[in-house]
Amino acid sequence: MSLDNQVVALAGVFQSARLVDRVAVNGECPQTFFRSSIHSLFQFEATSVEMIYGGVAGAKLGLSTIADAFGKNPDAQYQATMRYAFGIMHLERKFAADAAMQKQVRSRLEHTAFKAEHFSDDPKSLCHNLAGIYQDTLSQLSFRIKVSGNSQYLSQEIYADQIRALLLAGIRSAFLWRQLGGQRWKLLFNRKKIVQTANVLSNRPETH
Repeated sequence: MSLDNQVVALAGVFQSARLVDRVAVNGECPQTFFRSSIHSLFQFEATSVEMIYGGVAGAKLGLSTIADAFGKNPDAQYQATMRYAFGIMHLERKFAADAAMQKQVRSRLEHTAFKAEHFSDDPKSLCHNLAGIYQDTLSQLSFRIKVSGNSQYLSQEIYADQIRALLLAGIRSAFLWRQLGGQRWKLLFNRKKIVQTANVLSNRPETH
C-alpha cells in the first residue's frame, strides 16, 4: 500500500484529534479543516484517499500535526492531541469488530448526508446529528475517549456536538488508515519516514 495514502489517512486521524483539543480548550477551531474533517464522513464512493478530505490541502493541519508531534523535538502542546489520536485508533479497533454497529453507522451517515443535501446543511444541525450517531453507537463501546479542557466549552451542547462529530470523523480516518495497511507499531518503527512523507505532502502544491 502507498505510504502517501496511509499518511493522508493518518493525517485525518490527527487532524480530528487536534481539532478536538482546540474546541475543548478554547472553543474554536479553523473552519477550513473542520469542514474537511466533517466532509470526510460523507465520502462513500471517493475515487482517491486525498479526495476524501477534498484534496491534500484539506488534511494539512493533520499533516503538520504529525510532523510536529512525531518530530525530533515534540512540543508539549501536542500531548492531549496524541492521547486523543491513539484513543481514536483504539476505539476504532473495537468498532471494527462490531459488524452490526458498522452497518448502523453507515446507514445513519447516509441518512444524514441525504438530509443535509436535500433539506438543510446548517453546520450546527449537522454536528448535532453526527454527535447523535456517535453517542448512540461508539460511546456505547467498552472504551471511551475522555476529553479534557475548559468546562466553559465542554458543558455547552454546541461544543460537545462538535467534539463528538470530530471524534466520529477521526474513527472514519482510522478505519481507512487500517484498511490501507496502517498499524500502530509502524508509527514507532517508521516514524522518521512518516514525518518525511507528511512534510512532503504538506508542502506539495495543489493541482487543479
